[in-house]
Amino acid sequence: MKISLYPPLSIQEIGQRPNQEDSIAQWNNRLFVLCDGMGGHEKGEVASQTVCQSIVDWYNSRAIHPLGKPQIEDALAYAYARLDEKDDGEFKKMGTTLTLLYIGSEGVVAAHIGDSRIYHIRPGVGVLYQSRDHSLVFDLFQAGEISYEEMQNFTQKNVITRAMTPGLENRHRADIIHITDIQSGDYFYMCSDGMLEQMSNDELLTLLSSEETDEEKQKRLIEATVNNQDNHSAWIIQVKDVIKEEGDEALENEEPTSRCNAINIIPADNGEADVQIINEDDDVVMVSEPPTSKKRQIPFLKWIKWIIAAILCLVVLVAACFVLFGDDEKEDDKKDKIERMMRKPIKHSHDKLNRTAVTLKDSNNVNRNDTARNK
Repeated sequence: MKISLYPPLSIQEIGQRPNQEDSIAQWNNRLFVLCDGMGGHEKGEVASQTVCQSIVDWYNSRAIHPLGKPQIEDALAYAYARLDEKDDGEFKKMGTTLTLLYIGSEGVVAAHIGDSRIYHIRPGVGVLYQSRDHSLVFDLFQAGEISYEEMQNFTQKNVITRAMTPGLENRHRADIIHITDIQSGDYFYMCSDGMLEQMSNDELLTLLSSEETDEEKQKRLIEATVNNQDNHSAWIIQVKDVIKEEGDEALENEEPTSRCNAINIIPADNGEADVQIINEDDDVVMVSEPPTSKKRQIPFLKWIKWIIAAILCLVVLVAACFVLFGDDEKEDDKKDKIERMMRKPIKHSHDKLNRTAVTLKDSNNVNRNDTARNK
């Protein structure tokens, strides 16, 4: 397919922070990258700039059309290697989130690590794709521990479960999705989490679906985020036209079913987040990713689990008492029985001796009587 674009527009604002840790880059109006750095002063921007520039360099020198998932994985491996070279060996590591969008002859390939987002929005229809945040709050929502409404004001919204960090033995991998359902007028919107401080999906959809020009929409987005605390950056990319070509029908569209599409995620009925802090700075914490599940938990089921656990504990306790004290009672019974058995033969022996003694006495008496008569 041939996809033409209107001139892409970008936003990059510092917010209320002392330095800019977000980085953006593009190559040939086909590749777009946005990173949100972390790790403290002068470290976050190093990580985000290194990843952005490395990916652009890789595409600029090695890109072979068509480009898909394998090439993106190679580009990320190259960026990780460049990031490792910047590692200073300190315990407190720098790191960055990643969003990457490549628009080519086989459709759109989107990749992300962390909580910076990629949206595919169709004005008049809705959000077709929202990258699933690699974050603690999203995992708790998916596990059914908090509601969607509670997510908005969760106190640990900045805790993320994946990021590009140097010196990792097991590097965090990107979620990559292939999108082929693309129409004229569609928007691909990439942004750091700072853009979403005071903006919901519905507000974003309303703004991008308006009849205003892209430049006016860009201005409105900047005005809407002027009071945001965090650095905030974005790419606004509108599709101008799509021309289908032979063989396009065979291309897979992963958007409707992909697990990395937050639109497809259903909250789970069990599973608690088991997190382990591995890196932090003044506002961002990285944790190991907890397990995911599929349905929201019904509150009273939690009480049933505790009741069942209490009953099982009681059964185990009774069984243990029976084993411990029951064996003692059996041992006592055995001892009593042995003693009775030992006493019984002794009594019989005494009776037999008594009877023998009586017999001998009677015999002696008879013999004496016989002797007396003979005399």
